[in-house]
Amino acid sequence: MTVLAPPPAVRPPTGGAIGQSVRDSFIIAKSGLIRVKRAPGMILFMLIQPTIFIVMFTYVFAGSVNIGGTTDRAAFREFNVVGIMAQTVIFSVIATAAGIADDMRKGLVDRFRSLPMARGAVLTGRTLSDSVTIALVLVVLGCVGAGVGWRFHEGIAKMLAGFALLFLLGYAFTWVGALTGLASRSPEAASSAPMLWIFPVSFISNAFVDPTRMSTPLRVMAEWNPFSATVQAARTLFGNPGTGARDAWPMQHPIEASLIYSLLIIVVFRTLAVRKYRRTATS
Repeated sequence: MTVLAPPPAVRPPTGGAIGQSVRDSFIIAKSGLIRVKRAPGMILFMLIQPTIFIVMFTYVFAGSVNIGGTTDRAAFREFNVVGIMAQTVIFSVIATAAGIADDMRKGLVDRFRSLPMARGAVLTGRTLSDSVTIALVLVVLGCVGAGVGWRFHEGIAKMLAGFALLFLLGYAFTWVGALTGLASRSPEAASSAPMLWIFPVSFISNAFVDPTRMSTPLRVMAEWNPFSATVQAARTLFGNPGTGARDAWPMQHPIEASLIYSLLIIVVFRTLAVRKYRRTATS
């Protein structure tokens, strides 16, 4: 008589719920990166528009905008490039929102529901894979900016810190995109909805003009705008113009304000997005 060997025991996951969430998140992130590699059109779209903006703004508006009491073209180039970098990273919200809405429409979320994986891992993995795109875009924009005359003057360490704050801002807004994607009925709606606030947020700020030249209500909004804090912090760390004395606390302490704003956005919108995902998955 043949004796059958018992099936191998299933090894329980190590690290508990947090360990499983981390592993599941990286699996989803890896899947997202493979998808980006196979369809690089989104990255090209994210690069073409800001590249055009950097070149066009630099050569069309240089010399006509007063930055810190001067209309020097070199000062405007350094001022302008940082603003466009910051605006580009918050555009990442569109890719995240459209991607998650597309996954919802194709039923990919339903497939994840049938797997024994952490609920929040689907969203965390998606935002992590999109953050790789943000890092790549920042590197390319830095090279394009250097080509038109943008420079950093405070050393390599502060330059990297400036890019890190821009990256953190972009990652924070991917969670805004996650919530938007879950709340939208279609990828088209998810990619259009963020435009309603991206332009007001980026233009009522210090990204492209000096807030002191705005009316008082707009100046106050611009100086307390989370987007302005990161722009101010990056310019400070890069040693670029446009960081003159301001009354508002975020402008006086831009690095601290940038960190607080970005981390607050991550906490608030991750909580809302995961809660929305759970309700959607159980409905």
